[in-house]
Order: sequence, then C-alpha cells, then structure tokens
Amino acid sequence: MSTPTQPPVTVRVTRRFAASAERVFDAFLDPDKAGRFMFATAAGQMVRAETDPRVGGRYVFTDRRDGEDVEHFGEYLEIDRPRRLVFTFSVDRASTEADRVAIDIVPLQTGCELTLTHEMKPEWAAYADRTEQGWTGMIDGLARVLGE
Repeated sequence: MSTPTQPPVTVRVTRRFAASAERVFDAFLDPDKAGRFMFATAAGQMVRAETDPRVGGRYVFTDRRDGEDVEHFGEYLEIDRPRRLVFTFSVDRASTEADRVAIDIVPLQTGCELTLTHEMKPEWAAYADRTEQGWTGMIDGLARVLGE
C-alpha cells in the first residue's frame, strides 16, 4: 500500500517594478546582474555566477560566507521571455530532489509586476517564512540592480 504524497509548501513573493518586463526578466539570466542579487548576501562575496540560459541549461551561484562557499544551482525548465521563467533550485549536491521556482512577469502600462513562486518539499515547511524573507531580499536586490 502506498502512502499519499504531501503537496509542496508554496512560498510566494510579488513586487511591482518601474522597469519593463524585458529588463526584469533579462536580469535573472544575465550572470553579471544576477550575481549581484541571486543568492547574494550582504556579508558574503559572490565568487561564481554562471548561467546557461536555455531550457535544459544550468546555473550556479556561489556566495562565500565567513570563508565557506555556499553553492546554489539548478536547471532551467521553462524560458518564455519576458513572461515566465521556471527553474529547479538546490543547495545540496548530494540531494536527488530539487525545489521548483517559477517567476511570472506581467507587463503593465508602466513597468511590470513580478510574482515568484517557490515550491518546497513538505519537510521544509518550517523554513517557509525564512524562505519568503530570502526571496523578498533578493527581489529587493533586483530592484537595486535595476536602479529602482
């Protein structure tokens, strides 16, 4: 008898930008820009930011924190410029399961609205608030990179 699988825990962050949908979308795939906000911490130093922006392509961002390298990596699952970007997300190379992150961007009359949805494994539910804070900080970092 199989046990039913629990649904993922969903974390959502939404923000409006004055920048166009294209500029916001492209920042996620440009390693120079993304390396300044994706998984970057104020106390850390981004030592590696690489993207292969195609479906099936991979990315890696390595932030050096207190002398230790923390690697964030995954694979691009969907790229629909400038409206949708979906990728896997992992921190542990030994894990065979990855989280799923979707970025949906709606162009507005001026600027755009971004909604980031992170689907986490149910066993990480206790980290949902911390994850939301982390993504909120990254999206705030994106705004700074875009000059907002």
